[in-house]
Amino acid sequence: MKSIKRLLLMLAISVTSAAYGQDIAVKTNVLDDLILDINIGTEVGLAPKWTVDIPLSINGWNLSHDRRWKHLSIQPGVRYWFCDRFSGHFVGIHTHGGIFNMGGFDGKINMLGTDFSKLANSRFQGWFIGGGISYGYAWMLGTHWNIEAEIGFGYSYSRYDQYRCAGCGKKVRSNIPHNYVGPTKAALNMVYLF
Repeated sequence: MKSIKRLLLMLAISVTSAAYGQDIAVKTNVLDDLILDINIGTEVGLAPKWTVDIPLSINGWNLSHDRRWKHLSIQPGVRYWFCDRFSGHFVGIHTHGGIFNMGGFDGKINMLGTDFSKLANSRFQGWFIGGGISYGYAWMLGTHWNIEAEIGFGYSYSRYDQYRCAGCGKKVRSNIPHNYVGPTKAALNMVYLF
């Protein structure tokens, strides 16, 4: 976790050469926290109405009953604020990428071209990339604290290997492509401004 924080701090410093009062924010997505994803984000002011946002999420937990929901993802983006940065309405463009290893969940959901019921008896391991657009709003709670809500829509391309069961190593299919169009971002962030 310390190395992730150092990486995010180095990224924030490298994006801007000068940072003065409330030009940098550190955040956590409460929705990710609820499903026990370790996540941290940093946002850096580029201009009076522009920021760059870099959230990182990781879940490496071993769950009971041979279930897996492991992933590492990053979703950098640029935001345009309609008022002042870190306050009010904003729109953004984001990219995303990462790796995943999931299976053993009995999710009887078929949504937007993705059949989650296949997770019940199989394990899927692979990578994904994509991008999208987003809209959000930030509420100022005080000098240093904000709450921020954001929703995004976009495209994701993934390639994965399918394994016979959630806990076994017997590969049944390799290098399967998958295209997804739909929600790509959902965040309710608790934000601390420097």
